[in-house]
Amino acid sequence: MSKLRVRHAILGAVLFPWFTAGCVGNDVGEGSSMDGNVQGLLNQYTTVRLSADLSALSDADRAVVRHLLGAMDAMDDVYWQQAYGDRDALLDNVEGEAARRLVEINYGPWDRLGGDAPFIEGVGAKPAGANLYPADMTEEEFEAATAAASDGGEALRSLYTLVRRAGDGSLTAVPYHEAFAEQHQVAAEALRRAAEAAEEPGLKRYLSLRADALLTDEYQASDLAWLDMKDNAVDVVIGPIETYEDLLFGRKAAHEAYILIKDQAWSERLARFASLLPGLQRGLPVPEAYKREMAGSDSDLNAYDVVYYAGQANAGSKTIAINLPNDEEVQLAKGTRRLQLKNTMRAKFDRILVPIAGELIAEDQRSHVTFDAFFANTMFHEVAHGLGIKNTIDGSSTVRGALLETASPMEEGKADVLGLYMVTSLLESGEITEGTIEDYYVTFIASIFRSVRFGATSAHGRANMVRFNYFQERGAFTRDDATGTYRIDFEAMREATNGLSELILTLQGDGDHDGAAALLAEKGVVDPALQADLDRLGSAGIPVDIIFEQGESVLFGG
Repeated sequence: MSKLRVRHAILGAVLFPWFTAGCVGNDVGEGSSMDGNVQGLLNQYTTVRLSADLSALSDADRAVVRHLLGAMDAMDDVYWQQAYGDRDALLDNVEGEAARRLVEINYGPWDRLGGDAPFIEGVGAKPAGANLYPADMTEEEFEAATAAASDGGEALRSLYTLVRRAGDGSLTAVPYHEAFAEQHQVAAEALRRAAEAAEEPGLKRYLSLRADALLTDEYQASDLAWLDMKDNAVDVVIGPIETYEDLLFGRKAAHEAYILIKDQAWSERLARFASLLPGLQRGLPVPEAYKREMAGSDSDLNAYDVVYYAGQANAGSKTIAINLPNDEEVQLAKGTRRLQLKNTMRAKFDRILVPIAGELIAEDQRSHVTFDAFFANTMFHEVAHGLGIKNTIDGSSTVRGALLETASPMEEGKADVLGLYMVTSLLESGEITEGTIEDYYVTFIASIFRSVRFGATSAHGRANMVRFNYFQERGAFTRDDATGTYRIDFEAMREATNGLSELILTLQGDGDHDGAAALLAEKGVVDPALQADLDRLGSAGIPVDIIFEQGESVLFGG
């Protein structure tokens, strides 16, 4: 491994002690890759040019976008270190353009669409804690260290610290703003330049506060400012946000970023749905104790064209909607914002979902797969994150704190099924007038086939499999063996939606970690029959997901 080298020598053995091997797990064989498999894995993706109509933007807003682009590489760099370690050392030792490209897409040598299986020879299994914890750390060691810590383990458990070994071998917490000081400084300076260029007061304030947050790991003030923005044409989501990378405990937030351009016309169509949240919360199919919380009333819905993805947002499968902030205190005080990424959503619908329906949905039901239903199902998934309960009903913990590594898949499963509950309720009440219930249900089932191809190890993938298996057991759909297609039973699907909603909301409200783990273990799996159908999609040349051609030259030319 003579070519391996440490890019960030200042961190050295304190933060990345296993860098003598150059990667998490086993050594990478120099210049090696599983050549026969790599091209097939690369073919899972189709390239989308990530652009938007900027004609309505002012000169100031265009300047904001250019400055924000200057923060993207910093988020990529940090995420590489969190997910794997030394990016350049890995890429220097991978032979072949296709293999290197696949490493770049996955931010490491593990296939995110294939259960994190390694695709580079000599690489071991991906650690459940990625590079957020020492590779040799056990769960028992972590729990003992937190119990013995003078602060009660608060720093070790923080969303915004790496766990590393001190000189004596004990576990220590390294704050993100220290571990990634160089990258955070670069991103903060870019945000401050964007703030200086911004004309809209809310955007200017948010950008300034977010810059401060990157230098202190104190994000709540900037989260609140982000919720207060209403009139900005340009938006950015940036920093350590989601905990999907941490499959060990679900505690550590990974870095990512999006740059967004607001679609004013579509946003106006969506605005009214936010006001319906209190009534939908009261109508949830669970006992009163599991719906007693009421999210803040400032929640809003908007549609955007996304023009840049970085870090975790750009790794493997690409998200098509955002619901933030995750901070439970902020959610209860002010609600959340739900951002629908319309251009990415349209690309996935046209290039992936429609071809999947052509293969797997009964021929006489395929006409029910529509973009309006796909958009609405995705939107109400994000809205549904605001429903249910954020703290266990006994008041002992947040749901996230009680469910630990099961929290993310359970939350995604809740959002999926409650989104469908919401669509059903709003259609029946006349609040939704576009399409029919058949459109939403058939599109929903077709979307499961799309999403589960992202890999059963991801939070979304596990949530999709729980839902697929639960619905199948309750007759919401059946498979015709003669044609290899699926037919939806609309009444059974309605009943299954209510049943799964109640199950997940109860597990969350009870803080039932063991029950959630058992549900995921039993139903969060792909059986051989479904796998054969998913393999058919690959054989038909239907991509699994998209990758982007993006950046300043795409947006502004040159």
